[in-house]
Amino acid sequence: MENTVSDFTEGRITGKLIKFMIPILGSLVLQAAYGAVDVLMVGWFGTTEGLSGVSTGSSIINLVTFVITGLATGITVLLGTFIGSKNTERAGKTIGSAILFFLISGVILTFVLIAFAEPIARLMKAPEEALANTVAYVRICGGGIIFIIAYNLISCILRGIGNSKLPLIFVSIACIANIIGDYTLIAIFHMDERGAAAATVGAQVISVILSLIILRKQKLPFTIKRSDIRFSKEMLSFLRVGSPIALQELMTQISFLALIAFINNIGLEASSGYGVANKITTFVMLIPSSLMQSLSSFIAQNVGAGREDRARRTMYTGMAIGITVGIVMFLLAYFNGTGLSHIFATNEGVIARSAEYLRGFAPEAIVTSILFSFMGYFSGHGMTLFVMIQSMLQTFLVRLPVAYIMSIQPDPSLTMIGTAAPLATVFGILINLGYYIFFRRRKSA
Repeated sequence: MENTVSDFTEGRITGKLIKFMIPILGSLVLQAAYGAVDVLMVGWFGTTEGLSGVSTGSSIINLVTFVITGLATGITVLLGTFIGSKNTERAGKTIGSAILFFLISGVILTFVLIAFAEPIARLMKAPEEALANTVAYVRICGGGIIFIIAYNLISCILRGIGNSKLPLIFVSIACIANIIGDYTLIAIFHMDERGAAAATVGAQVISVILSLIILRKQKLPFTIKRSDIRFSKEMLSFLRVGSPIALQELMTQISFLALIAFINNIGLEASSGYGVANKITTFVMLIPSSLMQSLSSFIAQNVGAGREDRARRTMYTGMAIGITVGIVMFLLAYFNGTGLSHIFATNEGVIARSAEYLRGFAPEAIVTSILFSFMGYFSGHGMTLFVMIQSMLQTFLVRLPVAYIMSIQPDPSLTMIGTAAPLATVFGILINLGYYIFFRRRKSA
């Protein structure tokens, strides 16, 4: 059996962090490609209405997925702490209670997404021409949401014990299955957004089944007994850590949904253009996102082992890596937005709108690496309540007001709407820096 555990409390930080981060980055690249293929196939072989339906519908499904992943991050942090302190018994109990919690959550979400797909789509201001497309996408994905939840739970557990390679394998399986499914259902059978949704669900089913088979052959640092699958204090522990992150993700995704509603009001072309740009920005954000996930696990182990000095150095290392790559991504998004948009669409109006948004969003590639490194540091300490509060302040004091004001101008510019994201991030950095200084002083005292 293969040993799945990594020790982050000793050795060179940069080398170990990059080694741990690369598979996570690979997983995120494939996840981004997973979603991008839907847009690409519908953009090439489908309709503008279908493209708008996938854009709005996938944002609704992303809200659910990110909230679930936020809750599961509580498991990642707790497992990292338990592995660092060699408390494997509590690790098994935590996972057992998580299985029960997410199973119940999946059943509830399946009902909600299928039954209320149309009211949700109308709330999102989906263009009337694309309303039926949006509803169809949400209902089909909602029918398979339990498999999407299962994949994310398995990945969070593995990252918590220091294994980022297996999640990469699992998402690779899903990505390949999704590409085959998308091409077959959209390009050959012309199922438009329905084909995209069906391919997404089918790929997740395949990935979860194969991941469970692979996991049976791994040497895990804990055991899960049948008696562990119950409501317990461990469930309360991971919910206490994960709930603020989930609420933060909920607020962030709601802000993105509100942004989509603002843009949907501008028209079908703007809606589709933003859908294309949104897939590109997902790739732009890969390094900051992989940094935050890596830092949370890396720092949690060092906190569990009492290595606070190493936890701080890890955060600084993450910032340096993120800024270096972020500069390159900024240049690509700002100066080559049209070329990037051509990958996903053929309609020139949609491409122009996409590039317009990317010019405003581009600085986010740099500043988010700093913000997410702070967030990874605080999440690794279990201080997820602060992470949630600062995120909500960014969202409701800066991102949404700026985006709304820009969207109601006489001739609204997607570039100006796009600037809402980096402006909110800079505001978040200032909050995090102030709290970091306060935290350091309190620890010293």
